[in-house]
Amino acid sequence: MRTAVYAGSFDPPTKGHIWMIEQGLAMFDKLIVAIGDNPSKRYSFSVEERLDLLRKSTMPSEKLVIDHFDNRYLVDYARKKGAKYVLRGIRSPHDYEYERVMRHINADMAPEITTVFLMPPRDIAEVSSNMIKSLIGPKGWEDTVRRYLPEPVFQLIAGKGDDGKSRDLKITQ
Repeated sequence: MRTAVYAGSFDPPTKGHIWMIEQGLAMFDKLIVAIGDNPSKRYSFSVEERLDLLRKSTMPSEKLVIDHFDNRYLVDYARKKGAKYVLRGIRSPHDYEYERVMRHINADMAPEITTVFLMPPRDIAEVSSNMIKSLIGPKGWEDTVRRYLPEPVFQLIAGKGDDGKSRDLKITQ
């Protein structure tokens, strides 16, 4: 069985993340989408919220596992899960340089795990969680941000919970 891990902070999940997940499901027998939680970083959403948003934003599939890990190397997590592949997205030259270096370091630590790179389509290639958070606030932000987020994520950011009622959400950048 070809198993891959696609890891990130997903703070929040974007349409670019969902595209990567869909591609991973088409390429592998099993895809583990894992939230990497770094205790030294500040997140806008808790791990539980991000897990919930990923579940609500993806189509159910027997091939898809949504999980999290903290304070460990990605390749150690992948090895523990029996994954032979790590799936990574590249949006820009900056991403390429970072991911190229990480691919080599990961190969030093776990040569049996192969890194697979994908480039998202142009219409979502510039989207990152941090970029989304930076767009929130000015008048009309909802129309701009909505196009880059899965609907459950947009609803939460727009201040609407599962019950349809507004909630005060503080986005940190």
